[in-house]
Amino acid sequence: CKRAYNIKPEKLLEADSKSMRSMSGSRRNSGSSLVSSSSASSNLSHLEEDTWILWGRIVNEWDEWRRKKDKLLKELIRKGIPHHFRAIVWQLLGNATDMPVKNQYSELLKMSSPCEKLIRRDIARTYPEHEFFKGQDSLGQEVLFNVMKAYSLVDREVGYCQGSAFIVGLLLMQMPEEEAFCVFVRLMQEYRLRELFKPTMAELGLCIYQFEYLLQEQLPELNVHFRSQSFHTSMYASSWFLTLFLTFLPMPVATRIFDIFMYEGLEIIFRVGMAILQYNQTDLIQLDMEGMSQHFQKLIPHQFDSCPDKLILRAYQVKYNPKRMKKLEKEYTTIKNKEMEEQIEIKGQVTRAQEAEENYVIKRELAVVRQQFSVTSQNLEKAQDTIGELQREKYTEQFVTGLQTQLEQSRLQEAEILGALKEMQDKRSSSLPDENNVAQLQDELKLVKLRELETLHSFREMQDTVTELNQRWQLHMSKGGGGGGHWKESPKKNALNELQEKLMGVRLREAQAQAELREVKLQAIQLESKNQIHSKLIGRHEVESAAMQERLQQLAGQNKGLQSQLTEMKRKRAELDCKSKEEVMAVRLREADSMAAMAELRQKIAELEIQKEEGLIQGQLNHSDSRQYITQLQDQIGELKNEVTHISCLTVILQTLLSRATYGSEFIHFHTFFVCWYWSTPW
Repeated sequence: CKRAYNIKPEKLLEADSKSMRSMSGSRRNSGSSLVSSSSASSNLSHLEEDTWILWGRIVNEWDEWRRKKDKLLKELIRKGIPHHFRAIVWQLLGNATDMPVKNQYSELLKMSSPCEKLIRRDIARTYPEHEFFKGQDSLGQEVLFNVMKAYSLVDREVGYCQGSAFIVGLLLMQMPEEEAFCVFVRLMQEYRLRELFKPTMAELGLCIYQFEYLLQEQLPELNVHFRSQSFHTSMYASSWFLTLFLTFLPMPVATRIFDIFMYEGLEIIFRVGMAILQYNQTDLIQLDMEGMSQHFQKLIPHQFDSCPDKLILRAYQVKYNPKRMKKLEKEYTTIKNKEMEEQIEIKGQVTRAQEAEENYVIKRELAVVRQQFSVTSQNLEKAQDTIGELQREKYTEQFVTGLQTQLEQSRLQEAEILGALKEMQDKRSSSLPDENNVAQLQDELKLVKLRELETLHSFREMQDTVTELNQRWQLHMSKGGGGGGHWKESPKKNALNELQEKLMGVRLREAQAQAELREVKLQAIQLESKNQIHSKLIGRHEVESAAMQERLQQLAGQNKGLQSQLTEMKRKRAELDCKSKEEVMAVRLREADSMAAMAELRQKIAELEIQKEEGLIQGQLNHSDSRQYITQLQDQIGELKNEVTHISCLTVILQTLLSRATYGSEFIHFHTFFVCWYWSTPW
């Protein structure tokens, strides 16, 4: 199959026509083995043979049919291209029979693409029930991967999009991978598909906007029902435009639509979509959102299996105004531009607010600096006045003594200030968790522990004193109680004993109160030491947090500067990309023009060679006029060959330029040389 498609289209078409004739002859001579006895089947076979012969003639005389019989060709394509002719007819319709990119295909397969993992992941989901693509290591999946990878390298802006694999899969069902790659490249460049598959998908938004207008104009009731159920157009129509109905309708019906798409473009997608909605309007109006989703998934795709012509006829009954679609395209572009301007304006407002805040902070700092400057200038004026007074006064001994006294006082103040500064530096250094600070904290902890030990020792001494008093009191009570049983004491002595008992009780209470007081003091000392420790920790944390905030502000300022630099670099890179793409497109257009001119010159050479042969024949009949006529033809052929050589050189330079089209200085110098050479060489 590859060998056949590598031959020139003219020879392939001749072979196809000969094979058709041989097949038709064999059918006529095969008798009852191939032809049924009924007249209807024989008429059908004759009709099929006539269709083959007709399409064979169309392919052989393609240029003439496109120029003179365009309307008839359009009608035949709408009725359907025969399966065996689809490959060559699609290539002819897409003008993809002889493309320079075909020669690069084998080199592209040797390169690596950043989209390879995504392509491998999605290949199994592309036509999973088709025999050609079944199986993980099937031939269909392999060639589909090759074509998608090659295109992702040719068009790095688009790269790979999942919906495009279904279109490539349909092409691979009809033709080898090199031809499928060329047709797909032409579809992306000339049929608006590239804009559909760009990362922004701006063209898809435009198609949805135009389709919603057709729906509102021609099916207003259905449009109102869709809006009431929040059934958006993008929910069912996005796949129609991205996959050209290949994932929505059965393969025979979708292939018929693709035939027309190859000739008429995206117009057929709008027409078929509106025809489907018109046919199902009555059922859809009675369903809710979930019911409509089920209806689109299960019922609609199989409504036209038996008769695809019915759908095609309904599609061409839909009203479609190309001028109105162009106006809608301008309206959509205007709306999107306004949205972009609003977004830019919002970003500008945010930027201005940030600048205003920064200006306020700067103004506030400037006011503080000005105030400091005014204070400094006042001090300077006072110093200058003092110097003037000193210069005017006489330097007496008393005055010198006063100056010495003031000098000593200023030195003392300076020493005090230096001491305070050193103390502040020590405090600042102590706030940081270094080795000196840790040592100081350990010394403070030791002092606190010594205080606790002293207070505990005094508390224990007080407890011992209380214990001793209790013992004395018990001893006194035992002595007093022992003598009371043998004799009666005098009232005076009894009063003295009572007073001693009261005194002893007071002393005991006093000792207990002192013990409690010392215990309270001990607790107060402990709390005070804890408070000092916590206050120092808080001070350290405050200093650290202030340092961290200052560091954070510095980093935020650096981040803003880096972001602004990054934005500027992105903008410059986008400008360079746009310029380089425009230059590459200009070079490709000139290459196409040069190739067209070369083809035209080759055709002229062929015509002149035919005229030369005719002139030779006529020269044999008339020797007098033939030599002069042949000489003129030879001169014309020489001039045309020189022009062909010129254009061949131009084509080689263009191909070299395209192969070396990078975004560096090498491409710019080479492009400048080519333009100068092209315009300085006579045509």
